Amino acid sequence: MIVKRICQHCGLEFQAQTSVTKYCGDNCAKRAYKARKRTEKIEASNEETRQVIQAPIVEIQAKDFLSIGEVGKLFQISRSTVWRLSKDGKLKTVKIGKRKFVSRAAINRLFE
Repeated sequence: MIVKRICQHCGLEFQAQTSVTKYCGDNCAKRAYKARKRTEKIEASNEETRQVIQAPIVEIQAKDFLSIGEVGKLFQISRSTVWRLSKDGKLKTVKIGKRKFVSRAAINRLFE
């Protein structure tokens, strides 16, 4: 049985000997395999990077009291914006020693 097919890698027409043949030859099959593996590695690397970026945010979300910097990271705003919200009275802060903290309840009230 001879079937005309188009190679999935190079796009050229070829005669396949079976109905499941995808590539015109061994070279195209090897190149497609390498391209597929390269794509899988890139996707795995991107997923790992996403998890590393998300890890601090997940830890921050679990806390009841956040520092000014953590509030900025959580909402992806600058620390100065958080300070400005605190100064304007929109975000209630608590001073402990020399540091200021924001409670989770104060953050929730900000969005009500």
